[in-house]
Amino acid sequence: MIRMVRADGVSEQKLLRELKARSGEIDRAVTASVTQILDDVRRFGDTSVREYTMKFDGALPEQAEIPPEALDAAVESCDSTFIYALYKAADNIRDFHRRQKQQSWLEPKADGVLLGQRVRALRRVGLYVPGGTAAYPSSVLMNAIPAKIAGVQEIVMVTPPRKDGTANPDILAAAKIAGVDRVFLMGGAQAVAALAYGTETVPQVDKIVGPGNIYVATAKKLLFGTVDIDMIAGPSEILIVADETADPKCLAADLMSQAEHDKMASAVLLTNSERIAARTAEELERQVQALSRRDIIEQALRDFGAIILCDTVDRAVEFANLLAPEHLEMAVKDPLEYIGRIDNAGSVFLGQYAPEPLGDYYAGPNHVLPTGGTARFFSPLSVDSFVKKSSFIYYTQTALEKAKDDIVTLAEAEGLTAHANAVKVRF
Repeated sequence: MIRMVRADGVSEQKLLRELKARSGEIDRAVTASVTQILDDVRRFGDTSVREYTMKFDGALPEQAEIPPEALDAAVESCDSTFIYALYKAADNIRDFHRRQKQQSWLEPKADGVLLGQRVRALRRVGLYVPGGTAAYPSSVLMNAIPAKIAGVQEIVMVTPPRKDGTANPDILAAAKIAGVDRVFLMGGAQAVAALAYGTETVPQVDKIVGPGNIYVATAKKLLFGTVDIDMIAGPSEILIVADETADPKCLAADLMSQAEHDKMASAVLLTNSERIAARTAEELERQVQALSRRDIIEQALRDFGAIILCDTVDRAVEFANLLAPEHLEMAVKDPLEYIGRIDNAGSVFLGQYAPEPLGDYYAGPNHVLPTGGTARFFSPLSVDSFVKKSSFIYYTQTALEKAKDDIVTLAEAEGLTAHANAVKVRF
């Protein structure tokens, strides 16, 4: 079910190229279809949103916007154990993200000069939340809570209706707990377009965050520049570095926790132990029999899974930095020793008791992470994702006079004489 690869300088590099290329180019037919949807919603607003909802969902919900009291009712009607878990997770997420908040600053310099930076939140943010078979209340918490901590004034959530035209109550409950302000029952590229352009009923937002299918992801990509977006998310991925001390049962379970997301998901184990490699492969075969998404898991492991035998854990860490995975587990004897050497990963899970689902749901760090090797230059969603910054400068006459010759020299070297004149004219 999963291939075995011995690191020889060639085989693992071939696998690396396969994994980074697996997302491929967005299908041209999808791009053309989404482009048409975006244009229609931009021109015709709610009318186009309703038409595409009928076309793709087969029915219109009774009301486009969910009233606030429905969110309260969802919290009351959902299973109390589930609601308690949501509240606990929300507390942890808030506690972690509060530490990320930055303050504006002002620094006085010589001659009365003032330099500074103003940090302020975006005014309105749109949150897309899948609502069908892939309904993720945890994503509501992970996207909305950092925005609220940043100071976003209004969070507008869109989520597709279920087949009976109603909203998923788990999603509504999470929206209430996370502080979402308005919720609209609409999905797909048309909902993303409604957020980006604004319609008669849906307010225009400054940024759109949240996961979705290929049509949603394509819409976000095409709208970048009209609005800001969080990131272009690819298939999920996990990379585990394990030594002889790791438990093969746990390694197999953790690999499959990501493989069940998608047939394109990647699950890779790097180990310096032939025993761990063999036992983990056996555990995969055994445990998958009892899992509900077995077909998806098996295909993902066949196509984009691997167990790679490395000479040393150090070599495994080097490969991990090359792959730059979304999730990296360090299932080794002394995981804290490697923190300073892991340069490229979305989120790092240290030790035998930090499985990836701990980060997905509960611990506090964000689960919206860069994929497809983009952890080399992208960061997880954070409070910073929902703020913008402006710098400001105040100079006195004395200060500018001291600087004027240098400024004029630089401006004239670039051939921008009007720049130079704007300084010289003051003296």
